[in-house]
Amino acid sequence: MTHWGLLLRAPGITCLGNKTTVQERLCDPGTGRWVFRAVVYRGSKSKGFVGYGDADPSNVSSLVLGAEMRVAETRAVNRALRKAYGIGLCSVEELGSFSALAVRAKSGSSLNGNHKINQPRLRDQLCVLIRRFKLDPNLVKSYAADFCGTQVVSEASRESLEAFVSHLSKAAEENREALICKLNSYAPGVEVGS
Repeated sequence: MTHWGLLLRAPGITCLGNKTTVQERLCDPGTGRWVFRAVVYRGSKSKGFVGYGDADPSNVSSLVLGAEMRVAETRAVNRALRKAYGIGLCSVEELGSFSALAVRAKSGSSLNGNHKINQPRLRDQLCVLIRRFKLDPNLVKSYAADFCGTQVVSEASRESLEAFVSHLSKAAEENREALICKLNSYAPGVEVGS
């Protein structure tokens, strides 16, 4: 079942409407973590059916990274709709990136042949660090290539990239200002006119 399928089904069984609110105290926009509360009303006298939805870069598909807020809201609405109409199946949106993981976990295969099922993707980890510490992604990319001893990041080994992500995380936690200075050293040079 999809979000669209739930929405199509709801009006057919008289749904008055729904209301969503962000749960600010549970959210961390810097890391892309969002939590929503949705209430679905079946009729004018309905007290409503409540559902919560959360999303962060670790539990959404790589196709929707950066849209965690919208995913969290969609998940909340889907859960409230399922409660209101007694639908026992989870929607595809509620499963997120874990739907692909669950299928592959049974066979023991990896997602792209480069990493294990129980490990978050390095790219996802890096994106979280960049957002959390407000780093320039292009400078981080240049720093990563230099750290890994390659011309471009795509040529780096998984082990060296893992070491870089660990190093970047530690550097950002311990002294973000020093890290920013280091990253700025990778900025393209500006030619000074004579």
